[in-house]
Amino acid sequence: MRPRNVRWVAYGLAALIFLTLLVLAVIMPGEWGVPDRVALVALGAVMAAGLHLLARPHLELTENRVTVVNSIRTHVLVWPEIVDARMPVGEPWPSIDLLDGSTLAVMAIQSNDGDRARADLARFQELLHQYGEAAEPRR
Repeated sequence: MRPRNVRWVAYGLAALIFLTLLVLAVIMPGEWGVPDRVALVALGAVMAAGLHLLARPHLELTENRVTVVNSIRTHVLVWPEIVDARMPVGEPWPSIDLLDGSTLAVMAIQSNDGDRARADLARFQELLHQYGEAAEPRR
């Protein structure tokens, strides 16, 4: 699962910024030296890399584990570690409650994706119900 709208905007802006700075590096007047031009292109690359961090989040669900990839960190969980997944109205993305009492944001599902976000969350909750419940101990 990946967000759609954020990826379009982030990668579109990254391309626009990088290409603009590349063109500027080429057309600047002669008193601009090679280091100045390289710095402009490097600045464009750094800005594009920053925007890539916004588009990076995704959620991988397998039978054995859940991998939550947010902008900077990646979390690998097993299903029984997850207690609940919820996205209250007005929140930008869902959060999952973990067995240790902490919560984790799931930036891969973005509320601005509308129906797609609701369907992804419902699918995640369905799989959580299917795989996340620990077996009762035998007596």
